[in-house]
Amino acid sequence: MASPNISELLTTTIESRGRSLADNVTTNNALLMRLKEKGNVKPVSGGSTIRQELEYAENGTFMYYSGYETLNISPSDVMTAAEFSLKQAAAAVTISGLEQLQNSGKEAVIDLLESRVKNAERTMVNNIAEGCYSDGTGSGGKQIGGLQHLVADAPSSGTVGGINRATWTFWRNIAFDSTTDGSAAATAANIQSYMNRVYVQLVRGVDAPDLVVADNAYFRFYLESLQSIQRITSDKMAQAGFTSLKYMNADVVLDGGVGAACPANHMYFLNTNYIHYRPHKDRNMVPLGADRYATNQDAIVKLIAWAGNMTLSNASLQGVLKD
Repeated sequence: MASPNISELLTTTIESRGRSLADNVTTNNALLMRLKEKGNVKPVSGGSTIRQELEYAENGTFMYYSGYETLNISPSDVMTAAEFSLKQAAAAVTISGLEQLQNSGKEAVIDLLESRVKNAERTMVNNIAEGCYSDGTGSGGKQIGGLQHLVADAPSSGTVGGINRATWTFWRNIAFDSTTDGSAAATAANIQSYMNRVYVQLVRGVDAPDLVVADNAYFRFYLESLQSIQRITSDKMAQAGFTSLKYMNADVVLDGGVGAACPANHMYFLNTNYIHYRPHKDRNMVPLGADRYATNQDAIVKLIAWAGNMTLSNASLQGVLKD
């Protein structure tokens, strides 16, 4: 006979797997894994938007002085905040009355539910990972704003976090186009020269890019440029399952492959101290509300939900190399 506690089984199955789902999201993506290592996966506790504090200027009171010279004690306005919208996502797990009857016995029902919860889990993970590279316009503007939004191809225009980049130059990332800024489209012969030209614009003392993510083509160009010398790889990223190399002190990671979301012919130079993944503390891959019983169908629906966004606190130390 069908399990009389199917609703309870559905809820407990999602909850038991949901505890690890949030972690699975961060380990499925090289960028999110690095942000987690840096402590930049910071849950949001509330509010209508996600506020990301940032410094936009140096303290203007610095001065050299001599003896009794009057010092400048004027207040310095050096801090502001970017505001990012709270984006929402969900996936549904359903089971019909017929499936309950066909999968008689508690164990059979659990097997069916677990397979569907795992599928919903993979769907959530893959779509959040895809969103990490988006420009935020997907799904009618409801998608999270990823690297194409935060580290834009055209950084002198557009609004990010409520700050207009056409007005505020401190809020612009570095963008280098291989064809227009370089001599020709990227190849294995010139990729390192182009990478150098981006990198030197992003170093501030010891502050420098620590992660470079590339699509299939750009990663292959860099890989082939190294094949005549001893290849340097990153043990840490390799142990985490990512195909990676080294450039300066940064890990160069292939975020391409099958179903890749990294845009074609792109390589992002990221200082992950200033990029943040901000899920809501109460909506980070958790069951959403009570069971939903269809009013005109013999079925039970349970939702897995997420809310949050990606944010940025320094744009000038981020860069993109592209064609």
